[in-house]
Amino acid sequence: MEVKIGISDSPRELVINSSQTPAEVEALVTGALQGDGGVVSLTDEKGRKFLIQANKVAYVEIGAASSGRVGFAAV
Repeated sequence: MEVKIGISDSPRELVINSSQTPAEVEALVTGALQGDGGVVSLTDEKGRKFLIQANKVAYVEIGAASSGRVGFAAV
């Protein structure tokens, strides 16, 4: 599933391919944004962890859960 995060004071967005469900990502982001001085922590499909200061998050776009990919790309 693709998660796009807009960072304030940055013209680019952060795109993460996460293996978490949309509900899990929403719960993590909501929890971090409600706390003081929180950090949004997400892990991508390759196990890399992304830490974003919650007060710098402008928006979060959560894509639909992906069912599988078909193609000839190297994995």
